[in-house]
Amino acid sequence: MTASAPLVMEIVEAAPRRRYWSQAEKEQLVAETCEPGVSVSLIARRRGVDPSLLFRWRRQMLTPAEPTPIFAPVEMADTTSALPLTPPTPCGASMIEIELAGGRRLRVGRDVDAEALRRVISVLERS
Repeated sequence: MTASAPLVMEIVEAAPRRRYWSQAEKEQLVAETCEPGVSVSLIARRRGVDPSLLFRWRRQMLTPAEPTPIFAPVEMADTTSALPLTPPTPCGASMIEIELAGGRRLRVGRDVDAEALRRVISVLERS
């Protein structure tokens, strides 16, 4: 660097800080957007708010909250001994009844495809 060269200095500003909106300001902005004939984007530009943020505030404030589910008390009773034991009912000549684990029964026609039946039984045994 020589003595005759001009000295150049660049001033770099810090990154802009995120703006904080109070709840009252948010409510005021949303109320402005609810007036007839008003554009949400126009209000956002006038007030220096990103339009997507203003749309989000509108959704949050104008959409009714889902009601809290109400649960009913449930009392479990021991029903293992109360289940009636019914004998298998005759299926008739054209039906086949297959008793699976857990007392489940599968009734199919006599002309059922054997491969399809195998697939169904394997699915039922896994569940």
